[in-house]
Amino acid sequence: MKDAEAEKLPPVSASDYGRNLRGLGFNLLVSDVPRAVAFATEVLGATSFFDNDSFAAMKLNGGDFMFHADRTYRNNALVGLVAGLEGRGAGIELRVYGCDPDVAEAKARDGGWTVLAGSMDKPHGLRECIILDDDGYAWVPGVAIKDQAA
Repeated sequence: MKDAEAEKLPPVSASDYGRNLRGLGFNLLVSDVPRAVAFATEVLGATSFFDNDSFAAMKLNGGDFMFHADRTYRNNALVGLVAGLEGRGAGIELRVYGCDPDVAEAKARDGGWTVLAGSMDKPHGLRECIILDDDGYAWVPGVAIKDQAA
């Protein structure tokens, strides 16, 4: 096997990876997995456990989530829900606690992503912003406001 081919293999089997997932996780069907990975790593500070053009296993703040390309869901019941949709994340907020919204906002603006709402202190004790990724998912990085009374 060539070195380039070896680099595309995941570090563990899909079944071993799946059996080790715990807690709350989510999977997002995306139109461009590498672009989704770029957004998650550059803006939110996530890390990729494994990614290619079809799939990404991501880690963020101790949790796991995944990106799947539409073509990987061709035999899944969900594929019909997203077929032809321009924005897929309508009505969903993906909150990333412990992710500095000011830093994430600046990185999103630098990377050309849409900042729907700039960083601001909210009455519920968090400083947060809302950033849309390329598929219309709303990511809300937030940190506790230090000066606000409990």
